[in-house]
Amino acid sequence: MFGNITKLFRVFRSLPAFAIYRMSTARTIVDADIARWQKVGETDKHGLGAAFFALTKKEEFRSVLYYRMPACRAFAWLMGRGAPALYLNTPNIGPGLYLQHGFATVVTAKSIGRNCLINQQVTIGYRGFDKAPHIGDNVSIRAGAKILGDVTIGDNSVIGAGAVVIRSVPPDCVVVGNPAVIVRRNGVKCREAL
Repeated sequence: MFGNITKLFRVFRSLPAFAIYRMSTARTIVDADIARWQKVGETDKHGLGAAFFALTKKEEFRSVLYYRMPACRAFAWLMGRGAPALYLNTPNIGPGLYLQHGFATVVTAKSIGRNCLINQQVTIGYRGFDKAPHIGDNVSIRAGAKILGDVTIGDNSVIGAGAVVIRSVPPDCVVVGNPAVIVRRNGVKCREAL
């Protein structure tokens, strides 16, 4: 009985934000985020069902929605806040953002491109007063990685779990370690300093 009441409460608390999403001019970019969530397997629902599912069940998605649509922030107290200890402080995030387990994650970049995947306990942030990273398109940032300072992460790159990146990463590279080194460039194994 209490399980049904909890489900019903989740549905009702999500209705205001869902209505704002339906009327918002930012809907196309949120739809791209939803499509990304579908692609990675977070939901098998489609259309409005996928949006409503993500909004009611996924804290990280709610955090992205609050970021995309400031009007939804007014309902944050009603819906329950987004993911615990997830901070999105980036002026420009491209469509298709996917936050997997956003716990203890800080995202403070100058810009993030399309289809970025960010795992838990990632820190993207300042190194110095105003030196924040630029993240390219189709970048994956794995659990516990740190990207600090005025660096550029090239398109289609992967930042490995626990990597510490304080220098720019070229496109199409995989970097790991502390300090980070390139272990794959354009699909070919290598070992190069950044």
